[in-house]
Amino acid sequence: MVIGAGQAGLSAAYHLQRRGFLPAGGTDENAAPAVVADAPGSYVVLDAEAGPGGAWRHRWQSLRMATVNGISDLPGIPKPDVDPAEPSSAFLSRYFGDYEGGLGLNILRPVKVRSVSREDGHPTGRLRIETSEGGWSARAVINATGTWTRPFWPIYPGQSSFRGRQLHVADYVAAEEFRGQHVIVVGGGISAVGLLDEISQVTTTSWFTRREPVWRDAEFDRQAGHDAVALVEERVRQGLPPQSVVSVTGLLRTPSLRAAAARGALDRREMFTAIEPDGVRLADGGFLAATVILWATGFRAELEHLSPLHLRGSGGGIAMDGTQVAAEERVHLVGYGPSSSTIGANRAGRAAVAGILRMFERRAAGEVRT
Repeated sequence: MVIGAGQAGLSAAYHLQRRGFLPAGGTDENAAPAVVADAPGSYVVLDAEAGPGGAWRHRWQSLRMATVNGISDLPGIPKPDVDPAEPSSAFLSRYFGDYEGGLGLNILRPVKVRSVSREDGHPTGRLRIETSEGGWSARAVINATGTWTRPFWPIYPGQSSFRGRQLHVADYVAAEEFRGQHVIVVGGGISAVGLLDEISQVTTTSWFTRREPVWRDAEFDRQAGHDAVALVEERVRQGLPPQSVVSVTGLLRTPSLRAAAARGALDRREMFTAIEPDGVRLADGGFLAATVILWATGFRAELEHLSPLHLRGSGGGIAMDGTQVAAEERVHLVGYGPSSSTIGANRAGRAAVAGILRMFERRAAGEVRT
């Protein structure tokens, strides 16, 4: 079973199909759930979204294809010609939908997965998947639920007393809604600086981060990109919570960000110490009035439905062996940690399918991992 139909989930479905698997069930959204067949050639993809596109369905309208961070082709079918002015949400939702239809992936949606548990204590037993549409049973799960549904909100003293508006980038629509207000943007990643650039063109802004981002003036070459991903991969191998790839690679100074810096939008302030009704208390004891706080503080992996499996270790993360959960060979995480980029998601989908096939081959030969 594949859970999620964003880039990583579609990649996994593509590679399952390439290896001879056929989609279980049909295209009828109202069809009753079924048990995944014992034959090794069946799979099913469940997606919580109402339509194709994964998290891209929810990106703000001002995020155009000309400015979106690099998007890789889905495996097997390249992107069509791109209109740089088209919103990324519209283009990628259409591309994903055409991809699903062209390959006949039969995504079942909207289906919300509530829990994944072991049906018994045997390491070769089946996994039980409880959903908003009933229960399923599968021999292996490829989890591709991403992060968009779990925005991270830091907690600061006095946060609930703020009389203005607080929102996360997951709720952002457009800069124009903030015209005439003073907007504090918190965060040091791509979304933070991109939205600072956008919002600072229509109103006043202040930028707060815990530390100065690492800036670079040129694209990473292949080796540098490989080395950055390897650092993230090493964390998840050790069972530590994954860092974003950009936290390792740093931020590219694009022409638009250079212009933002020239008008002072990227003048970083040290993180404030508290939030008050009409603004924030600064690190030096001063006060800054504000009417909006935009938290560009990232996301966490959406893995709550896997809690019954008790996969997290003492380090706070899930120890991984490639895409496979080290302690549970029936579960693979794609779009997690080092595979959270679009290129990484494609590769992870292929690796997860290969790992599951190796597991099936071992079991057929009578070998059991414990």
